[in-house]
Amino acid sequence: MIRALPASFYARDVLEVAPALLGARLVRNLDGMEIAGIITEVEAYRGEEDQACHARAGRTKRTAVMYGKPGLAYVYFTYGMHWMLNCVCMDEGFPAAVLIRAVRPE
Repeated sequence: MIRALPASFYARDVLEVAPALLGARLVRNLDGMEIAGIITEVEAYRGEEDQACHARAGRTKRTAVMYGKPGLAYVYFTYGMHWMLNCVCMDEGFPAAVLIRAVRPE
């Protein structure tokens, strides 16, 4: 039985959540088939003051999800070629997320 991490896991400082996700199993069910892997690389983005964070310019239509509830997963497209998987962390209203950079397939 697959058990998802609770929202409370993500409702902590993103600098704590990011390393805690290393070694976690990421699972997607697609058309009845399970696709899974182990998270091996992450990046933490913390607030508008973080110049690498895509919410650094504030709340926009594109970044609004980062201000959402902890535990939300979202994907965005960047540089015309990369799909980026992120999970929202910390308090609702504060833009913080962990980028899942790499997963080792199982």
